Amino acid sequence: MERIKVLIIDDSTLICHVITEIISADSAFEVVGAAHDPYEAREMIKELKPDVLTLDIEMPKMDGITFLRNLMRLHPLPVIMLSTFTAKGTDETLTALAIGAIDYMPKPLTGAQGMAISDFAEELKEKIKAAASLKNKIVMRLPPAQRPQSPSILKSLNLESSIGQKIIAIGASTGGTEALQEVLSVLPKDIPPIVIAQHISASFSARLAKRIDEKSTISVIEATDGLTLEQGVAYFAPGGCHLKVERSGTILKCRVEDSALVNRHKPSVGVLFDSLIAANVETAIAVLLTGMGNDGAEAMLRLKREGAYTVAQDEESSLIWGMPGSAVKLGAVVDVLPLEKISQALVGRFKTQ
Repeated sequence: MERIKVLIIDDSTLICHVITEIISADSAFEVVGAAHDPYEAREMIKELKPDVLTLDIEMPKMDGITFLRNLMRLHPLPVIMLSTFTAKGTDETLTALAIGAIDYMPKPLTGAQGMAISDFAEELKEKIKAAASLKNKIVMRLPPAQRPQSPSILKSLNLESSIGQKIIAIGASTGGTEALQEVLSVLPKDIPPIVIAQHISASFSARLAKRIDEKSTISVIEATDGLTLEQGVAYFAPGGCHLKVERSGTILKCRVEDSALVNRHKPSVGVLFDSLIAANVETAIAVLLTGMGNDGAEAMLRLKREGAYTVAQDEESSLIWGMPGSAVKLGAVVDVLPLEKISQALVGRFKTQ
């Protein structure tokens, strides 16, 4: 099997050395070079023709965001961002994902918020393999103002205030930050409560919620333990914690737990979906968006068997058709839809006749 060619772009000699050692130890990969600034990287891309890039954000001569914009315009390639988990690093990483980066990783050796090297190594290799499979699918993402707009559905549903009886649960991973924005930003302000498990690190969830909130009619916030679920509000699971829905009489509330990984994730989509069954939600909708792996697929099947309406993003519009594809293969999905039609489908379930 042909090895995956990786080019590392980072101004830190230490980081380049660590990543080179990790990747080179696996026969599935070949490190073809390490560039210490974007200008050097540009020449190495032309000469070495890598399959995947790892890209630092803060570099001399040209920052990673500017380089990524130019790359996606002139020579689109799968890119995994390596970020320090500072406020600035978080915002710029989210910008990179919007521009066209496939995924992100925390830099190793970054203190308390960094990852253990063994965990970093396994996750990095998994993400590089997934990125390499997308080499012919990478295109520059248009700025939001130039993207085709979904039909306007920002109209009141005229729902009765039956808070606690209706709920939408959404799970996402790789590519999900942009997919979630597309779904949430066009929903009406009286849509039933929405709970979200996006595979994301602790320093990202609140900022991601804030970015989507600024572009939406509904309120989008990071969940906190004990919050009562309300119409017109979407609740993100905090990165590094599970989010569950729990019933208290006729009211549904958020339960945030810092417990063990489930399906190798925290937050886990499966944990969120299963909590809807335990809470005996009257009307439940479950949605699986783009992402690696199979988290949430089996729990979605259990929800479907309980009468829930279940939706999976289709393969063509998914960056990675892992999670939604797994649910489809299990027979857990009522409708398989392109991303741009999922919002309409959700609204259609609640529109008054």
